[in-house]
Parts: sequence; structure tokens; C-alpha cells
Amino acid sequence: MNKMMVATLLAGATIAAAPAFAQDSAPTFTGPRVEAILGYDHVGAGSKVDNNNDRDDQSIDGLLYGVGAGYDVNLGSAVVGVEGEFTDSTAKSDRSDLTDQFGFGRVSQGRDLYVGARAGILASPTTLVYVKGGYTNTKLNVLAGDTNQTTDTAFKLDGWRIGGGVERAINANTFAKVEYRYSKYDSAHIDYMDGATSREFDIDTDRHQVVASVGWRF
Repeated sequence: MNKMMVATLLAGATIAAAPAFAQDSAPTFTGPRVEAILGYDHVGAGSKVDNNNDRDDQSIDGLLYGVGAGYDVNLGSAVVGVEGEFTDSTAKSDRSDLTDQFGFGRVSQGRDLYVGARAGILASPTTLVYVKGGYTNTKLNVLAGDTNQTTDTAFKLDGWRIGGGVERAINANTFAKVEYRYSKYDSAHIDYMDGATSREFDIDTDRHQVVASVGWRF
């Protein structure tokens, strides 16, 4: 987990050093923006899932990476905006000891789509503190089977995300930010290899992320 956080901490250091560069021109926190995203990703079973009295580790961890885009409007002392993301993750868990009981083998985190809104206040002319929330759809790639057969399927999960962070203007066009996000997935369906799709069913999956971004504002 500590290794996964290195890139996030480095970006945090960039934000801390930003005042030295922010004097070039006044930031506006207004208009379209794009950004690169990197951070720590943790996906696990929710509180409603039986984990055998904490003896079963039903979670995966990895490195989150991707891109984002958004549009902000500066209202004076406050900023509001809309945003979207496309990310992927290295989080996965492998089991090679398939038994005669049909069960999961490999579980790996797939792509994630997010669209939402954010709102914040200007703690200083170069610092925005904000909260965010919206819809998220993600994919889990699952290899399951027993000693006789295996099946490779994709679980598509729907849920919501909330979070908060700090954005620091490096200059009028460049920014860096650090944020925490929590996602809750409560419904899913399965896409099978033959193209068939299951009905929606209830799930309970939690996701925690600590990420850093560096971006450009037009």
C-alpha cells in the first residue's frame, strides 16, 4: 500500500510548492480543464457481506491511473463545476487452487467511468477546497470455475461516489490537486463471453481511493 501512495505524495509536494510559481499570473478556476490521475485504489466487500468473522480477506489493492476532464465556473468566493473520468487499476487477486466447489479464481479491477459535479470555496486566490459527488460505473473481471470447467466473465457495477480535495493553482493554466473518494456499488449485471447479459442483481461493494492529479486549464 505504501508503494502505491508514492506518486500521490509526490503530487502533494508539488501542490505545497505551488506558491513559488503561482505569481506568474492570476488563476481563474474558470473554464474547461483536463488532467492526468494517479493514486491508490482499494476495492472490497461492503459491511453487509459475510467475511467469516474477519478471517476472509475480500479486498484487492492497486495503482489507479487515468484521465479526467471538467468545466468550472468561478462565482467569486465559490467555484462550481461538472466533471468526468476514465480510469483503470492494477488491483487484482489470484487463486490457482480451484476445487470441486465452483468459486472465484482471479478477480481484477477493470475500467471505471465517473460523471458528477463539484463545489468548493476559495481558501486563497490560488487554493480551492471542494467536495464532489456523482455516478460511477465500473467493471470487475472474474475468472471462476471448478475442476471441470472455468468461465471468464465481466461484472458491470453501478453506484455513486462522493469525495473531497484541495486544488492548487501553479499558474493561470496549470494546477495540481489531491483528493479522497469513496464509491458505493449496489447493483450489477454480468456480461458473459458469449455476449449474453444477466439481469440486474444487488451487490454490496465499497471502494476507497486517494489520488493526485496534474492538469491544464484552457
